[in-house]
Amino acid sequence: MTVTRKAYRAAILHSIADPAEVGVQASHEYFEDGLLVIEQGRISAVGHASALLPTLAADIEVVHYQDALITPGFIDTHIHFPQTGMIGSYGEQLLDWLNTYTFPCERQFADKAHADQVAKLFIDELLRNGTTTALVFGSVHPESVNALFEQAERLDLRLIAGKVMMDRNAPDYLTDSAESGYQDSKALIQRWHGKGRLHYAVTPRFAPTSTPEQLAAAGRLLKEHPGVYLHTHLSENLKEIDWVKQLFPERSGYLDVYDHFELLGERSVFAHGVHLCDEECQRLAETGSAVAFCPTSNLFLGSGLFNLPQAERFKVNVGLGTDVGAGTSFSLLNTLNEAYKVMQLQGAPLHPFKSLYLATLGGARALHLDDRIGSLRVGNDADFVVLDYKATPLLDYRLQQSTSIEETLFVLTTLGDDRTVRETFAAGRSVHRR
Repeated sequence: MTVTRKAYRAAILHSIADPAEVGVQASHEYFEDGLLVIEQGRISAVGHASALLPTLAADIEVVHYQDALITPGFIDTHIHFPQTGMIGSYGEQLLDWLNTYTFPCERQFADKAHADQVAKLFIDELLRNGTTTALVFGSVHPESVNALFEQAERLDLRLIAGKVMMDRNAPDYLTDSAESGYQDSKALIQRWHGKGRLHYAVTPRFAPTSTPEQLAAAGRLLKEHPGVYLHTHLSENLKEIDWVKQLFPERSGYLDVYDHFELLGERSVFAHGVHLCDEECQRLAETGSAVAFCPTSNLFLGSGLFNLPQAERFKVNVGLGTDVGAGTSFSLLNTLNEAYKVMQLQGAPLHPFKSLYLATLGGARALHLDDRIGSLRVGNDADFVVLDYKATPLLDYRLQQSTSIEETLFVLTTLGDDRTVRETFAAGRSVHRR
């Protein structure tokens, strides 16, 4: 086998811990003139260029980026692939929005050719925005998941996805059954889970669209296939929560529905969690379950403000989700801009290094993949992005006034978008170059 080795020189910044646990200053490593050395798709060294350059073999190419910052690839812990075509659809509350826009759009994914076309666009958008790992909702159709995994496999991406399970309270053209949802999911797990850098997520849409029989089947899939993920929605909207109470009157709350069917665990990710009580946070933490903070969609649909300090207090793992298509951007930089505003409205400003953590190492911990991605630790997969300080005239001018990496990072998350991503790497290979 040919040994592939290469080094990349630029400013380098990555999270090494949660600022909420160790403090801001101990949460990151920064090399003003850094070097990242890649060998066979993994990180073999990272540090100051002055220290590492003399140690390199003569045949290792060094790529030098001027006016740029290397960070780990961004991690999106909640996004809907079939909703790409309806991003930016006008207003309404969650439940009306689903019926008006989401379900008709998802209907198209019964057609594999359509799914293939959108899968390429979707993956291209992720990479153009610096996202190297995503936890993704498919549609109810196996074709949607096959199309997405086929595209990700071609690029050797780390991707987690699953077929939606939905056997009630949805249009007939989008419902499966408890048995067919189980069988289709099982076949997809056997085909894709653990193939390359791909993982499967058992994906009941949310409690109102699954019967107790289907939720039980989802729990059975988790038991039968250790290592797969659980991906669903939780407490996004007050009307949704009231609906869950009507459908499951015997349960004490929304999270208790999932708990009853044994859907909580270390690889369970619940999107939104906007309206959680302390007891629910405690239970999420006890089971190692994670929540995806999705600020753009929560603001867009008027669902409410995610209580990050509450999650931190109970040590709940939290990742960041764009939630396209209720979310209005594939860019996690743009999503962090909205997250900052959400926290400001609650009197708890989001520190720039906490933002970096949520978009990278925090997401990796939420997915229990922090031993492989989320930081530039030696041995990790070489998934990283190069951010361009001169991406736009305004960004260039503003960063000339910056006096610290903390300020620079905040400006990038305030003014940055897809144009800021100069190059994206997955497993050491360039998969997007602006």
